[in-house]
Amino acid sequence: MACRVAVIGAGCSGLACIKCCLDEGLEPVCFESSDDIGGLWRFKEKPEAGQANIYRSVIVNTSKEIMSYSDFPVPAQFPNYMHNSRLLEYFHLYAEHFQLRPHIRFQVRIIIYYSFQSSFPL
Repeated sequence: MACRVAVIGAGCSGLACIKCCLDEGLEPVCFESSDDIGGLWRFKEKPEAGQANIYRSVIVNTSKEIMSYSDFPVPAQFPNYMHNSRLLEYFHLYAEHFQLRPHIRFQVRIIIYYSFQSSFPL
């Protein structure tokens, strides 16, 4: 039985994390608070309370060669500096190619409670 791993968020890092877990034989379960992948790169007409949002016109300031996943290059026909909608399209292609969606639970908000007890004097 594979070790289960929780991944918080299905943005650019969460997607890569799911894929790495699968590559290592782990069983990732990703919890995404929204109804789609993309994280901060997904423009929302009506932003959710407490969530960051980008402008409709945002264009990535890093070239596609530098920002692409090492095992899945950005399609050649995409512009070098992508509009956020193209970046989101790239994330969808990545998730589809590596079959990541079955490992994502959408519209699930995670609240983490923790208690910090230090053995060191403050």
